[in-house]
Amino acid sequence: MRFPEEDSNRSGKETRSGYVALVGRPNAGKSTLLNAFLGERLSIVSPKAQTTWRRVTGILTTDRAQMIFLDTPGLLEPRDLLQEAMLSGAREAIGEADLILLVLDASRPDGPEGRAIVEASMANRPAVPVLAAVNKVDVARQEHIATLSDWVTNELQGRAFPVSALRGEGIDALSRCLESLLPPGPFLYPREDIAKDPVRFFVAEMIRETVFLEFHQEIPYSVFCQVEEFREDQDPIYIQANLFVERDSQKRILVGKQGSSIRRIGAISREKIEGFLERRVYLDLWIKVLPDWRKRRAHLKRLGFTVPPAESRRDKA
Repeated sequence: MRFPEEDSNRSGKETRSGYVALVGRPNAGKSTLLNAFLGERLSIVSPKAQTTWRRVTGILTTDRAQMIFLDTPGLLEPRDLLQEAMLSGAREAIGEADLILLVLDASRPDGPEGRAIVEASMANRPAVPVLAAVNKVDVARQEHIATLSDWVTNELQGRAFPVSALRGEGIDALSRCLESLLPPGPFLYPREDIAKDPVRFFVAEMIRETVFLEFHQEIPYSVFCQVEEFREDQDPIYIQANLFVERDSQKRILVGKQGSSIRRIGAISREKIEGFLERRVYLDLWIKVLPDWRKRRAHLKRLGFTVPPAESRRDKA
């Protein structure tokens, strides 16, 4: 294992490194932007809002800089304890960041209420530079791009960059600016690393992404995936994962007629995981009912979420 100082001293050049918090409203394109920066499909993506539930850490290393991106859940007005945990996680990332990169959807710009949620979430941010990726400019109206850019400049004292994360437009200019604003310091991770999270995390996310893409209405938002076993010392790799739902009716939908739905979820997920791991996989999926897990503190903690203290919530019941 290398010590961090070796990266800065090896070339004799000053290096920069730091944390970049990717924040914004749901479905603004934060995960797509992270994937565009890294050139890898690290964060799961779906057309539905609120796909990202927990922080994803992606690492981009260039010759002189290392940007550690924190992809966060969307900023919203929480309706249950899960969403409060998501909002808390996003605000925590803002507090830890050396740079804040706000991602805005120019194709469907927020009105005053949406902007107020963003401003409130960033109200107590540290004194660090704020940049904004005004995203989806390939399909947005010019007046919407201009309105969002003016808001970033005048209200957030930031700098706006028009981008299309899906097409890769404007990414290089934004990346160069981020790199120039990082604080001087040694690299924090080995050069070859692109992620901090364990493999189990990404495997579970790929399965959850499949549920988001294959099902509609409330089902995707009621399902959480957790990997229980991961045996990589055998061929194929054995992975046992649980899909937690809130009600028996949701379990029946996921199972499907004679197990058709769960087999489809397993087949699609296995293909993704095998591409990710570049090895054969035996995926063993189980569906379990965890009643009202999105609203119960003990269940959320069991599933690995950091739940804000009761006294910090408006609803203290």
